[in-house]
Amino acid sequence: EDLPLTVLVGLKIKHIRQSLNLSQEEFAWRLGIHRTYLGQIERAEKNMSIRNIEKICKALGIEPKELFNFDDLV
Repeated sequence: EDLPLTVLVGLKIKHIRQSLNLSQEEFAWRLGIHRTYLGQIERAEKNMSIRNIEKICKALGIEPKELFNFDDLV
C-alpha cells in the first residue's frame, strides 16, 4: 500500500524524534513551534513549509534528503 508523502514524512519525523528520546513538547520547543503543530505534522494533518522542513532536519541532525528516505519505515 502506497502511503501519501505527508504521512511518510510525518512518520519519519516521529521515528527519528523518538529514537533521540525527545518528547513532542521538547522537540517543538527546540524548533520554536507549538507542540500541537508538531503533532499535526507527524499525523500528516498539516503541510510544512520548506523553512520548517529545514528547521526540523537541522534539529534532528539530518540532511533534508534523509527525511525523504523511508527505507527504515518499512
